[in-house]
Amino acid sequence: MDASARGQGRAAVLLGVALGGFFDGILLHQILQWHHLLSDVEAAAVRDLRVQLLADGLFHLLMYLIAALALWKLWYHRIALQRRAAATTLGGGVLQGFGLWHVLDAILSHWLTGIHRVKGDAAEPLLWDLAWFAVLGVLPMVLGIWVRRKAPPTSGLGAHHAAAGLAALVVAAGAASALGPPDGAPSVVVFGPGTSAPAAFNALAQADARVLWADRTGSVWIVQRSVDEAPMALWRGGALLVGGSWSGWGCANWTMR
Repeated sequence: MDASARGQGRAAVLLGVALGGFFDGILLHQILQWHHLLSDVEAAAVRDLRVQLLADGLFHLLMYLIAALALWKLWYHRIALQRRAAATTLGGGVLQGFGLWHVLDAILSHWLTGIHRVKGDAAEPLLWDLAWFAVLGVLPMVLGIWVRRKAPPTSGLGAHHAAAGLAALVVAAGAASALGPPDGAPSVVVFGPGTSAPAAFNALAQADARVLWADRTGSVWIVQRSVDEAPMALWRGGALLVGGSWSGWGCANWTMR
């Protein structure tokens, strides 16, 4: 295998790692809200929801950087897309990378450092960890190896389509990681240090937001915003984050545990 083909394979694995990270962050951190990146870190400063959201944001930033590197490597080694086996190299590499992310996440985050579990509030968290490890880690890795070694090669034209599709998928995943809740859905509003609870409440009133829940410090609020109301008044009032996920209650429930 020449250098371009090897480079293409490594780029595909990196794409898979980025997609695995986006999948984890979007589904588990934002939609289901089973955990944050640092959910099980007991330090008082880290238990602050603002720190947890910052950590999740930095995690997604890392996935953006990995994805950008992978796409650049894929473009740099684009000559390898002319090989008949290019499409299977791409597809298998992405599966390997996707599985590799979940294997590393399980070993490093769930078991060695213990910074979070897949579903920390489950009766048997280890069972969830093992199921996630097997189904989304080991299985895709084995399938990816099989695809790269055993699947019949396809034409170079198919490889170009596969590369374009993977690039579009990564861009879409990155965009989804930055989305807030739909219009009219509950929103998480986090105010910066130094913003008093009365000042935060006044900013929410100016934005015509109905308060559903607030933490003890008055810095984190779950609100129902008007469909037509932009968050500008909240940012002017000291908000650091307006949005959060498809269901703001996940963050509220986490902070109350």
